[in-house]
Amino acid sequence: MADPYQTLGVGRTASEADIKKAYRKLAKELHPDRNKDNPKAAEKFSQVTNAYDLLNDKDKRARFDRGEIDGDGNPASPFGYGGGAGPRPGGTGGFRQQFDFGGEGADMSDIFEGMFSGAGRGGFSGGFGGFGGRGRAAPKGANSAYALRVPFVDAAALSPQRITLADGKTIDLKLPSGVETGTQMRLGGKGEPGPGGAGDAIITIEVVPHAFFTRDGDDVRLDLPISLHEAVLGGQVKAPTVERPVMLTIPKGTTSGKTLRLKGKGFHKKDGGRGDQLITLIIDIPADDAALQRFVAEWTDGRNPRAAMGV
Repeated sequence: MADPYQTLGVGRTASEADIKKAYRKLAKELHPDRNKDNPKAAEKFSQVTNAYDLLNDKDKRARFDRGEIDGDGNPASPFGYGGGAGPRPGGTGGFRQQFDFGGEGADMSDIFEGMFSGAGRGGFSGGFGGFGGRGRAAPKGANSAYALRVPFVDAAALSPQRITLADGKTIDLKLPSGVETGTQMRLGGKGEPGPGGAGDAIITIEVVPHAFFTRDGDDVRLDLPISLHEAVLGGQVKAPTVERPVMLTIPKGTTSGKTLRLKGKGFHKKDGGRGDQLITLIIDIPADDAALQRFVAEWTDGRNPRAAMGV
């Protein structure tokens, strides 16, 4: 079982931000899509993901630091089974078996009663390492790592995504609010089989960049070209959003760089609600229009549009 700190290459005092940064760096390097001909990279990617899952969980990290669970998240044994201890000649077996610890005989039933005082004598069930107490749970199978590329507009609108698992089963995933590149989703029991049950499927999301939409926090930004005619006289134009086109009112005398806001047309927020779409208007002038050139040549604008800049 690997030490999750060593797997991520961070110290035990690393902050949450340090752990997240280290994970993202390794996940990017070892991503299955970038290492299709390197099966060891996929295995390492799964190990890195498992380590991040443990250390990103405050409770699990604290339990690992206290030695209560191992690097796989399984319960750790309360004492070692090896060493120089052995049964004394004539031992009675079971909890009354005598062991040598530093030359003195120790009654294991007294030790167990001290450790589990609430259980009382004879209150144990199951097999504790062969001594009659509670045993370590059978390990689950390994987690399986998947990479899912989600179109930008689907991530913004939280459109369900279909993924096919290694066993051939197809699942429709409901994306979480606030989804972004690096977001992970866990499907319980969809990993590798094991004695204690199947592991989990860990799905890492990559939001695919869009041709003209960009993300700004929970908002979506768009540069929208308009004609000189639309800028001067105003009017209604059709503008795309992440869900469907809408009609947008252009004010008269609009200049390039003016930004309009469409409420609730951005990404869904983690804490509820939704971001906006910010549309920056860009006046598109034709490169070679004789009529426009004649008009401008005869038209005079006495203003200095750069006066506020001192030039």
